[in-house]
Amino acid sequence: MTLAIDSSPLRAIHDAMLARYGPQQWWPADTPFEVMIGAVLTQNTAWTNVERAIGNLRAANCLTLEHILDCPQNELAQLIRPSGYFNIKADRLLHLCRFVAEAGGVEALARRQDHDLRQAVLAVKGVGPETADDILLYAFRRPCFVIDAYTRRILSRIGLIQGKEPYEALRHAIEQALGPDVALYNEYHGLVVRHAKEACSKKPSCKGCCLAEACAHGGRAHGWENV
Repeated sequence: MTLAIDSSPLRAIHDAMLARYGPQQWWPADTPFEVMIGAVLTQNTAWTNVERAIGNLRAANCLTLEHILDCPQNELAQLIRPSGYFNIKADRLLHLCRFVAEAGGVEALARRQDHDLRQAVLAVKGVGPETADDILLYAFRRPCFVIDAYTRRILSRIGLIQGKEPYEALRHAIEQALGPDVALYNEYHGLVVRHAKEACSKKPSCKGCCLAEACAHGGRAHGWENV
């Protein structure tokens, strides 16, 4: 499926959110490895739950590759229990950590080219495109735009997409529109998460929304020049 999105509205959306919320400094993590762990833990849960799970791992001195691999799976599951689906996620974390270890560590992975690295991460059990792109963008600083449910919700309500486009087609279209800009992708995703929580939730709060004047969902769309 070939999809094209105009860069002007995409950039206008970013600029409007940035003006409202300021820089988000996303992803909240101390190391690239912690980003990788968080990318698995955040599947199907709120970030506050991920923070609790990571806090448990840190308190148990289990937030390193070696310690996770040495941790019995049932104990690991209990440590990450706040993130939900903890038995499944424990299994996925162990597969991810074995992959990192077999690859020679995070530093060795960082030397791989973008496409090869992404394909390798996608081959890990339990890692789908969104999780892979979280890892590529935030742990390895590669120009991979993250498509999550918030992105689909905001862009579809505005009227730029239908919302059901295949992941890869939508990712490629946005990357083509914005160009390969790691810093922009990083900030954009953080702003999307912030806006989805504060204004564009499942039941949107359109009054005072920084995108309302050009949002098809609110019925007031009249062009992006006024955003």
